[in-house]
Amino acid sequence: MSKKNNLARRKRQHEFELQKEKAAKIKKEKKLQASKTKMKVDGSDKKKKRGSGFQVGKKKIKTKLSALAKAKAEQAMEVDK
Repeated sequence: MSKKNNLARRKRQHEFELQKEKAAKIKKEKKLQASKTKMKVDGSDKKKKRGSGFQVGKKKIKTKLSALAKAKAEQAMEVDK
């Protein structure tokens, strides 16, 4: 019998492959669980601060549009330049 076809070697290789698959499955589950916990952020305690956009109040309203926003607005409706 050749070395590659040895029963003990095949058994060890099979066990190794099973172990590797199990480890990969566990790693994938942990990654998925981590992404789920990241997604569950309480909005009341953490709010995103937005640097650009419209500010309402005593300050003047910002109406400066970026190039991408202008292109989208022109595509949606004809905005005069």
